[in-house]
Amino acid sequence: MTCTSCSSTVEQALQAIPGVQKAQVALATEEAEVHYDPKILGCNQILEAINDTGFEAVLLSTGEDMGKIGLKVDGVRTHNSMRMIEKSLQALPGVQSIDIDSEVNKISLSYKPDVTGPRNFIKVIESTGTGRFKAMIFPEGGGRESHRKEEIKQYYRSFLWSLVFTVPVFLIAMIFMYIPGIKDALDTKLVNMLSIGAILRWVLSTPVQFIVGRRFYTGSYKALRHGSANMDVLIALGTNAAYFYSVYSVLRAASSTDFESTDFFETSSMLISFILLGKYLEVLAKGKTSDAIAKLMNLTPGTAILLTLDDEGNVISEEEIDSRLIQRNDVIKIVPGAKAASDGFVIWGQSHVNESMITGEARPVAKRKGDTVIGGTVNENGVLHIKATRVGSESALSQIVRLVESAQMAKAPVQKFADRISKYFVPLVIILSISTWLAWFLAGKFHGYPDSWIPKSMDSFQLALQFGISVMVIACPCALGLATPTAVMVGTGVGASQGILIKGGQALESAHKVNCLVFDKTGTLTIGKPVVVNTRLLKNMVLRDFYELIAAAEVNSEHPLAKAIVEYAKKFREDEENPMWPEAQDFQSITGHGVKAIVRNKEVIVGNKSLMLEHNIPISIDAEEMLAETEGMAQTGILVSIDREVTGVLAISDPLKPGAHEVISILKSMKVRSIMVTGDNSGTANSIAKEVGIETVIAEAKPEQKAEKVKELQAAGYIVAMVGDGINDSPALVAADVGMAIGAGTDIAIEAADIVLMKSNLEDVITAIDLSRKTFSRIRLNYIWALGYNLLGIPIAGGVLFPGTGFRLPPWIAGAAMAASSVSVVVCSLLLKNYRRPKMLEHLDIGGIKIE
Repeated sequence: MTCTSCSSTVEQALQAIPGVQKAQVALATEEAEVHYDPKILGCNQILEAINDTGFEAVLLSTGEDMGKIGLKVDGVRTHNSMRMIEKSLQALPGVQSIDIDSEVNKISLSYKPDVTGPRNFIKVIESTGTGRFKAMIFPEGGGRESHRKEEIKQYYRSFLWSLVFTVPVFLIAMIFMYIPGIKDALDTKLVNMLSIGAILRWVLSTPVQFIVGRRFYTGSYKALRHGSANMDVLIALGTNAAYFYSVYSVLRAASSTDFESTDFFETSSMLISFILLGKYLEVLAKGKTSDAIAKLMNLTPGTAILLTLDDEGNVISEEEIDSRLIQRNDVIKIVPGAKAASDGFVIWGQSHVNESMITGEARPVAKRKGDTVIGGTVNENGVLHIKATRVGSESALSQIVRLVESAQMAKAPVQKFADRISKYFVPLVIILSISTWLAWFLAGKFHGYPDSWIPKSMDSFQLALQFGISVMVIACPCALGLATPTAVMVGTGVGASQGILIKGGQALESAHKVNCLVFDKTGTLTIGKPVVVNTRLLKNMVLRDFYELIAAAEVNSEHPLAKAIVEYAKKFREDEENPMWPEAQDFQSITGHGVKAIVRNKEVIVGNKSLMLEHNIPISIDAEEMLAETEGMAQTGILVSIDREVTGVLAISDPLKPGAHEVISILKSMKVRSIMVTGDNSGTANSIAKEVGIETVIAEAKPEQKAEKVKELQAAGYIVAMVGDGINDSPALVAADVGMAIGAGTDIAIEAADIVLMKSNLEDVITAIDLSRKTFSRIRLNYIWALGYNLLGIPIAGGVLFPGTGFRLPPWIAGAAMAASSVSVVVCSLLLKNYRRPKMLEHLDIGGIKIE
């Protein structure tokens, strides 16, 4: 695909297939994503539909890729042995389908990763027969990367071939004509007025026009067949006009005794050469825009050390295997300096792991038994044994890659502008080109300009034809089509390398306009790891028993405050790592208020004041005073009622994130208003807001009230970004113009957000807004360049400057300018790679806080 009219042709063709629910085609990544109903339609029909539009498509992946692998089998001599292998594999539990390509001895399997895996398949294949078969993972080919390399190679080859013929044509037409001796030889007449020079130029430019330039013919034929016109149409028309006029001129000279022939053979071949050079440079540069994904893909190591354990958990043996052969529940050994080959959790050992390549967090993170490890991160100093939990396409790294890929598929709304223009662009240019030729031709015919304007070797028809061809080939729809997607690709890639995942053009476009930020409190402005700092009992009771009851009720809740209480309760059970709490019956979680359960036949209610009042539980004056006191200290007061009587008050505090105050003041300087919305009580909320410098606070808000507040701000004319981390933030994240999930919070928050901040650092909020502003100004610059280029270039090519200055653009220079314009747009986008975080963040030394 060369320009937006190509991508819209493919998109329309896909949307027209019955059974397709949604189709998206991205020009910059050259990929299409199709959601379809498998009952009506299969992948092959989708591929056929794309091939019918004149483009070639390769299947990259299908949605049910949960477990898919290709194996190459050596030693298969007969069709029968392949059948034997297939039968053995089919007998395995968890194998869903098998495809065999006997030409290359490839077996493709779909399987359930929690039941079986690639190592089992290899074992089965190698033990089938007399052990003469050898199996290994099929060497990766036909992926994105090899496809792009092939395309670069093709353009390079075509360009070199075109040079082989174009350079001699150029020399004969432009240089040798001025060298005495050679000039006389070239001017030697063969038949009537037909010279040797003309024949040589004709012979040399024909292969360029029809063999090297064949791609432009096929491209335009396929586009026109589907009722759309693209850049190929303009190139084919322009070069054909020059070539066939020259052929006519040569033939006429051969049949006449007085007709001086002038031909433009060099125009058509030089045009094609320059356009191929431009395309080659453009494809090279476009490959660079997706570097970010390639870098992420390369994070996974090629091999891993697999451990075999006995029943007691002692290591019996270890072997090095291909990391793609790891299966769920395998135990992998990671030595210092090695990368983790899959996601998992530590079952033995302790170390520090550098996670900067995934989260952007510079400081190594301590890991010990029970901690999770992300695949692709680097182990620093100790040996770790990890149990693989998510392998292959389920791993965190694969999910990030998929997120970045789908971001690069999604179109920015500003792209619609280019799509609208490209629909009418080519037909308009053809009309302009023909009008230019006609105007100059008629002006010459009726002596509308002095004869001295016509160059020596031409007549008025040829001058008019040159102007017409120049207009046709200088117009460039590609630059317009590439303006947005290339910048979005580089922008999202730069974001990913800084731990900021931006989900596509829409998110970028909204983020650059943000002028109001709504912060959640817990986990966003604060560390999000609340700790119990104080317990006050209102009845005589052993603290250990008191916490047994509360922990039993709270252990079922996902809320951070609940986790803090359970963690604190463990202190009274020092003897056990994971204590068993009494059983809780009739457990009920009241979102935004607390929990309720029956423990040891006592009704336990843990929550805020409004929860007690709702259940008609009287709150004593002592309890009221304690609550007021904790809230005054920016702590959260939690009431505990046992059998409908308030028994105790817990004070929980959540320390502020480092740098929170500075981030809010930098946002003020960026003219962004900050607001805090929290489910916490107003006392705590206000004292934290005062600490960070936020003036507007909405406290005790339930999830749906957070979303309501966002909508109110939008109605008041603000472009709102919501920064949150928890499940209770997801309605607001969806409602906001831009939802930012901070810290790899909960999966739901990440699903709902438009921008995911992998680290828990608040300053990334500023980086995200700044990066989107920079990317967007780059998109604007690209549009100004692409549009300005066409608006200036077309009149100049049409000869506007010719009457006054005698300056005209020969068609081959016009073609070179056209090629240069799309290359320059891609290079302009590539400059975004040098993005640096805002200066004001550099002096923010944000130290880590350790919470014990």
